[in-house]
Amino acid sequence: MSATDKPLLIKRYASRRLYNTETSDYVTLDDIAGFIRAGREVTIIDLKSGDDLTRQYLLQIIAEHESRGDSVLPVNVLTDLVRSYSTGVQSMVPQFLSSSFEMLRDSQARMMEGLGVLPNPMASMPGLEAFQRQQEAFLKTMMGGWPSGKAPAAADMQEAPAASKDELGDIKKQLAELQAKLSKL
Repeated sequence: MSATDKPLLIKRYASRRLYNTETSDYVTLDDIAGFIRAGREVTIIDLKSGDDLTRQYLLQIIAEHESRGDSVLPVNVLTDLVRSYSTGVQSMVPQFLSSSFEMLRDSQARMMEGLGVLPNPMASMPGLEAFQRQQEAFLKTMMGGWPSGKAPAAADMQEAPAASKDELGDIKKQLAELQAKLSKL
């Protein structure tokens, strides 16, 4: 089992601070939410008592997001959850929610796989490869005079000598050729 397969252990100290045992630093609820979004399982325990506080903190994360306006749970769903605590349906709700989210994750994964096999509509466009080669050549020409291949900063531009008339003529010629080829497409 790799380090990312086992749950990330967060310890809550008596001061209520949360301590990441992997990185040996303190974390916030936003940090924990980020770990979870990244696909990491998280376990939060009370250092003194050893109680598992994961559920409590996950509910707190959800409540904070909901209070900030990042509403995911409609009022009718929240109302139904509250009702389920006072009825015999309570025992079915966790299983139902778990199954629903599992189906959602599976559907999203299948959709992403399906998007990966769709053909690129631009790939069938006639002349696309020639256009891409010309764009690369144009960029190389434009960037060729700069050592790193990157455009200089604004301060460097003021000190740079103006391009010679021959270079400008070459660029204009290449641009005219590119426009002529594009007009044929």
